[in-house]
Amino acid sequence: MARIPGSGIVRGMALTLTRFFQPKKTVMYPEVKPDIPPRNRGRLELVTDERGTLKCETCFQCAQACPIECIDMGGTDTKGRYAVHWGPAEQYAERREESAMRRSGRTVSDAAAAQESGIDLQPVEAALERVDYDPHHMLQILESVQGAYGYLPVDALKRISRATGAWYAMVYGTATFYKHLTFEPGRNRTIAVCRCANCLVAGAGRVINTLSFEFGTEFGQAIPWSNLRLEALSTHLPDAPSPLVVIDGEPQRELSSRNAESWAAALAGRYAA
Repeated sequence: MARIPGSGIVRGMALTLTRFFQPKKTVMYPEVKPDIPPRNRGRLELVTDERGTLKCETCFQCAQACPIECIDMGGTDTKGRYAVHWGPAEQYAERREESAMRRSGRTVSDAAAAQESGIDLQPVEAALERVDYDPHHMLQILESVQGAYGYLPVDALKRISRATGAWYAMVYGTATFYKHLTFEPGRNRTIAVCRCANCLVAGAGRVINTLSFEFGTEFGQAIPWSNLRLEALSTHLPDAPSPLVVIDGEPQRELSSRNAESWAAALAGRYAA
């Protein structure tokens, strides 16, 4: 508290008078042009940082959150193919890596990214009709489409977006969020690991880490040199042991908590041979 009553008001008025006679800082735009830093020429530095590391992964979150829909988070990849797009019609050429087009880090295959691939969209229409073109059933639609094709074609996602009125960003975001949905054709064989509480206690985490290391991939992604996918099991099978690994629908009953790491390494070696 001030010792002299009113001293705070006096100090405030003194500061006001000091600022009153100082030069104005306001830039009278457009009569006066502001000084623009060399790195900023009307385009945001979102692609790579100063070390060349890719920053933008085309996750669509900024485009989805923009209230006036002025953000474009799409374009073509390094081979000039259509991959993903949402926003204005212009295309950006700064996509340095194909993996930037997949938030999960998976590369864009030729078959998946080919524009106008000419697939039969009748299964897509049937899936949409079953839910009356309601975008609130997006997961059910995507699962039905993957069940028909074995994967999610880009043309099918574009048709779903146009038919339901849902933003392509929302359709693509839903498809990449759930690990059991895939964009890659021909990868139907799976190595699924259960991650329930009992399996995690019994060593499922060690199995996942070992398989990810041996296969050179991440959990929930395809194994590059094979037709396999390493993914999570949706639910623990009845009367199945813990930890539980299912290969093409068959539970592996020789796996136990004691041999989790060695069994996983042997499995990876068997499929690599």
